[in-house]
Amino acid sequence: MLSKEDLFVGAEFPAYSAESKEGGIIGYTNEPEFICTEQNPIYVVFGDHTRTFNIALKSFSVLDNVKVLIPCVNSYKAILFLISVWKKQIPNLGYSRHWKVASQCILKLPTKKGQIDFDFMENFIAELEAQRIAELEAYLSVTGLKDTHLSPEEEQALKELDTIEWEEHRLGDLFEIRNTLSFNTDKLVYGSDYDYVTRTSLNQGILQTTGFVNRENINPSGTWSLGLLQMDFFYRRKPWYAGQFIRKINPKIEIKGTSILFFTTLLNKQKSKLLSVLVRDVDKVFCSIKIQLPTKHGKIDFDFMENFISAIQKIVIQDVVAYSDKKLAATKQVISK
Repeated sequence: MLSKEDLFVGAEFPAYSAESKEGGIIGYTNEPEFICTEQNPIYVVFGDHTRTFNIALKSFSVLDNVKVLIPCVNSYKAILFLISVWKKQIPNLGYSRHWKVASQCILKLPTKKGQIDFDFMENFIAELEAQRIAELEAYLSVTGLKDTHLSPEEEQALKELDTIEWEEHRLGDLFEIRNTLSFNTDKLVYGSDYDYVTRTSLNQGILQTTGFVNRENINPSGTWSLGLLQMDFFYRRKPWYAGQFIRKINPKIEIKGTSILFFTTLLNKQKSKLLSVLVRDVDKVFCSIKIQLPTKHGKIDFDFMENFISAIQKIVIQDVVAYSDKKLAATKQVISK
């Protein structure tokens, strides 16, 4: 079993932990403990503390707090079906070990002639995948994201990246950090007008949505939330309520368009600095942090930010568009069934 000290950049084989992010992969090693072979081409890695199932299709190693499972079937889609059903049966025990409970779960599975119907599982997942790809195709078309051609301004922004002027700015001059009024989930009501934001790093910090609770606790859109557990910054595009230990980041300057993503990235790069201090010192440290921003004629160059981020979005979405086109073509037969 590996430790984090055994991982290094440039290694070939993934190492799985109990984390739920990044598919459970926390780093890489050149000495895998579990080898994918023709007989066992697929493994399932279970995160004991997080109830997370991750599918390993390549030889790998593991860190502590995981269980390595050898499936009884070598079908990726059937395994997806199985672990989806299985996870729903495992109660959330918080930051505790779940394997003892998980191993005792009784699953209801489709059968045919008294045998588990793996063919049904494969076809069900294939049809579901086809449906989602079709929805993605429609979304890309409606939003215009299928057009990944770079404009002259976007191409210029990429060329200028190494030559653009940068200037130092204090976060305290650009933002103010404020406490939020909080309440627990028992105050939430039916509705989706407001996000209820907690310290979780999942789902952009949103635990769930709610209708109107009260006026004094509402935080406005156009701000960032900061969860004091993981120190994650999330931009809030709609009014929101806060759970405990949440800060509100208000911009002192006008930030709009894709520049929002630029600043969100810069804010989250300060995570390690904020995690290294006591919670009571977070506000002071946040305001004192200095960041570099692109500058033109002595002013923050928002045009560069917007064109640069727009270009990066298009470059990234090119792979998504190519993937959706390929998968859609391959699954049209499934959709038409």
